[in-house]
Amino acid sequence: MLFVHPGVYLSDELMNHERIHTAQQREMLFVFFYLAYFLEWMVRLPMRGNAYRNISFEREAYANQRNLDYLKHRKLYAWRNYMKRSSFKRKKHSK
Repeated sequence: MLFVHPGVYLSDELMNHERIHTAQQREMLFVFFYLAYFLEWMVRLPMRGNAYRNISFEREAYANQRNLDYLKHRKLYAWRNYMKRSSFKRKKHSK
């Protein structure tokens, strides 16, 4: 379930981003996801860059939100692959 403010447009990419978070939550039994998310955010607060955007869960979701087939081939605990980078780098997409 996704709670949004009335009038907010939910694009396919935004919905995919949130579905990626749902997959992360399920594999971590929900409670452990929120615990890990909070702890990683706390660790990243004093680091260089945006703490929120540097959380591994967010990195995975942002990096793959445009790939609407991502969840079909996503491996368990794929967010771990996003922990090693020191800062979030947004890919530039041309239209």
